[in-house]
Amino acid sequence: MKQRTIRKPIEVVGIGLHKGVSVKMILEPLDDDSGVVFYRSDLGVSIPLCPDNVIDTTLATVLGKDNARVSTIEHLLSAIHAYGIDNIRIILDNEEVPIMDGSAIGYCMLLEEAGIVSQNTAKKAMAIKKTIEINDGEKFVKIEPSKDVIFDFTINFNHNSIREQSYKFIYSPQAYKEEIARARTFGFLQEVNYLRSIGLAKGGNLSNCIVLDENGILNKEGLRYKEEFVRHKILDAIGDISILGMPLIGTYVSFAGSHKLNHFLTKKIFSQDNAYEIIEIPQEVEEKQFSYAT
Repeated sequence: MKQRTIRKPIEVVGIGLHKGVSVKMILEPLDDDSGVVFYRSDLGVSIPLCPDNVIDTTLATVLGKDNARVSTIEHLLSAIHAYGIDNIRIILDNEEVPIMDGSAIGYCMLLEEAGIVSQNTAKKAMAIKKTIEINDGEKFVKIEPSKDVIFDFTINFNHNSIREQSYKFIYSPQAYKEEIARARTFGFLQEVNYLRSIGLAKGGNLSNCIVLDENGILNKEGLRYKEEFVRHKILDAIGDISILGMPLIGTYVSFAGSHKLNHFLTKKIFSQDNAYEIIEIPQEVEEKQFSYAT
């Protein structure tokens, strides 16, 4: 299996979720072994995707370098990783990735319009060799050895529209598009009002976020999936784990996981040489889970 990039550049203009300001984003092809690289065109700073460049995980995953930062990257990264793209440059003229509709489906459409092409260099993967776990009270994220790529997530919110939800996602690009990509980010009205009072969530609205008050869901169209809340947590996790820099072969399991715990997990995996092995993706895994079809 070979590495992949996009066939041609593609551009979109949108707003950032937290600052609410307009941002232009251009996706460009990159050569083999270049990885995923963010570029702040307004500052002239490149920020490679890696755990050491993660500087904040409070409300979103944020990268930073040389006084430049890029925020709310997890939804875009989720789509890039799910579509098997290894090398791509993401050019932004402001600090936030456009929020689109609060899910990853808009990024999927952009990637499909740009086209996806194979390159010359063999694609590597990180095969998990032992279980690695991060705990925070009853919350946890862990990665376990597996022949498949699986995300198994459970959440439990004290709200009648959510309560406990679980979803087990067996990865393939097509399954991602059908089962995960359309799941939107969500927030509670009281929290949204507080965030706006401190200058955040300015770009959030009912067009790009599921909003809940104490009585239920405010979005008139309702949910896109029965378990949309936990499916979005899987969408986030795929984006956060992609910061490892290559596909991961293993089972990710979480209860009430977060950007923070996902970041600690990626750092812990890298800190233990015996936790993983860098391999070429086996043919049977490629055919089952990494074949690309739009």
